[in-house]
Amino acid sequence: MTATIQSLYRPNRLSSARSQALRAEIEQFHSEYCAVLDTGNIEEWPHFFTQDAIYRITARENAEQGLLVGLVYAQGKGMLHDRAIAIGRTQMFAPRYTLHQITNTRVTNESADGEIEAQANFALFQTLVEEATTVHMVGTYYDTFIRDGGRLLLKERQAIYDSSLIANDLAHPL
Repeated sequence: MTATIQSLYRPNRLSSARSQALRAEIEQFHSEYCAVLDTGNIEEWPHFFTQDAIYRITARENAEQGLLVGLVYAQGKGMLHDRAIAIGRTQMFAPRYTLHQITNTRVTNESADGEIEAQANFALFQTLVEEATTVHMVGTYYDTFIRDGGRLLLKERQAIYDSSLIANDLAHPL
C-alpha cells in the first residue's frame, strides 16, 4: 500500500449522532485495550484483532513519503500472538510500567459492510523501576474496525509515530 499522512487523513462523513455513538464505542474499546497492556496482560493483546489483522508501526517521516514500511509489522493474529508470547515470557527487558493514553478519537467513515474508519492520538509513557517516567512514543492511530459477534475488533492498526528518534527498547505494543 502506498499512502501518505495526507491520504490517511479522512474528513468525517457521518452524521453527528452516528459519529458520537461510534466514537463512544471506540473509546470504550481503547479503554479496554489500554487496560490490558498497562496491567501487563500482554498475552491478551491479540484478542483485540481479527484473524487477518494488520498491525504496523511506522515513522511519520516515512509515512509522509508514502513509505509505510513498518518498524514493527505483523500480518495476522498468529504473528501478534507470537509477538505477545515473546514479550510476555522473556526477561530481556528491565522491569517497567507502561501507561497508554488514547485521545481525540475521530470516526471518519462507516462503510455499508460495517467497516469503521477512525483516527486517534496516542501517547505511551514508560517508567523503569527507580527511574523517572518518560514519554516513550507519541503519534496517531489510523484504524479500521469491524464487528464480530457484536464486539469491535481491529482489522488494521497503523500507528504513525512522530519522532525520528526512538528508544531502542520499543518492544511493547502501542
